[in-house]
Amino acid sequence: MFDEDKDLIARCLNREVAAEYQIYRRFAAKMFGVCLRYCGNDAEAEEVLQSGFIRLFANLQQFRFDGTLDGWVLRIFITTAINHRRDNLRYSQVVELSDELEDSGGNDALSRLSVKELLTMIQQLPEGSRTVFNMYVIENYKHNEIAAILGISEGTSKSQLNQARATIRQMLKNTEKKRSL
Repeated sequence: MFDEDKDLIARCLNREVAAEYQIYRRFAAKMFGVCLRYCGNDAEAEEVLQSGFIRLFANLQQFRFDGTLDGWVLRIFITTAINHRRDNLRYSQVVELSDELEDSGGNDALSRLSVKELLTMIQQLPEGSRTVFNMYVIENYKHNEIAAILGISEGTSKSQLNQARATIRQMLKNTEKKRSL
């Protein structure tokens, strides 16, 4: 894959539209999923996806093959989504957070969810909680890294994560109630 990626990138840098389309087709679906996790709806995710591809092609010459192309592309889209969130932060809703939340299980309910149902729940989280949840749970960032990237304190990152977990637990309970009716 390394040599194929090298050739593909060289063709993109030579402005070959077919090569650019090949990169788009290779990454669009997966990166749309990443964007959906950070955004509140499909339209916003599509906007971030487009911005991510613009950024990817504008910076393709900076890829140095130190890691995989897939990892580099993922990082671009995560950063684009986070920057989008930060740019739109002034419009977001302020959420009161609790410092201490206990883990109340819900693993059975979670295992019965489809990926689409879980994604819908994540999208319903307030923007700050959704971003921290994605970065911590899905992207495996540590709280100090999240704090540095988002310009918040580690305590806020932890509180946002706890709020997201509590909200998802409540959504799971509500879903279970609906299913048992």
